Amino acid sequence: MMGDDGDDATGVATKTRARTQRPPMYKVMLLNDDYTPMEFVVHVLERFFAMNHAQAFEIMLTVHKKGLAVVGVFSYEIAETKVAQVMDAARRQQHPLQCTMEKE
Repeated sequence: MMGDDGDDATGVATKTRARTQRPPMYKVMLLNDDYTPMEFVVHVLERFFAMNHAQAFEIMLTVHKKGLAVVGVFSYEIAETKVAQVMDAARRQQHPLQCTMEKE
């Protein structure tokens, strides 16, 4: 009987520890539109997502062909900041580029 209680306590502690170990992650996605220049999308990927030109070009093509692409996975605060940076840069350049985030 005592062994059972000990096992239960250990199980609860393990579950609690696992729950606090990893915060939920968020996918940041770029959405395709017919107006934003491809060069601007590449620039955004290089600037805000630390991609080299080849990586940024590949992702831009994926957005163009498939309608959207995941450009990174981050904690909530970082994902929110990245979305705001991209949307602000697009607005300043008067491009309709959309950037969203969703829970992984």
